[in-house]
Amino acid sequence: VDPDPTHSAMFHQVEGLWVDESVTLPDLKGTITQFCRAFFERDDIGVRFRPSYFPFVEPGVEIDMEWSRKDGEVTYLEIAGAGVVHPDVLRNVGIDPQKYSGFAFRMGLGRLGVVKDGVSDLRLFFENDLRFLEQFR
Repeated sequence: VDPDPTHSAMFHQVEGLWVDESVTLPDLKGTITQFCRAFFERDDIGVRFRPSYFPFVEPGVEIDMEWSRKDGEVTYLEIAGAGVVHPDVLRNVGIDPQKYSGFAFRMGLGRLGVVKDGVSDLRLFFENDLRFLEQFR
């Protein structure tokens, strides 16, 4: 049993991949920052990118967003892993890495719901209680 209300052994995620000419890390940062601002309907939301290792991207980053906890403390919550697609990955699927580049990300949906809707415990999403779930229709 995991006593942490922000983690779960079961989770859902969305993944994204953009490959085109001249796609860079700043494109990734801008895309994720704009997504967070639109999703949370706040232009002042803090988003930070920390170096991290993932085997198919280089450089890799962990993405955190500003989160105001119920006790009033402002902290950061990890919401995604991402990075620039490694040239070998492009080469392995027949894409010329001299001409094309890209970024990829994966983002946990439960964490976004916890923050956006003020849910106190991520595990509530998995209990199948319709009284809880119907408020998100």
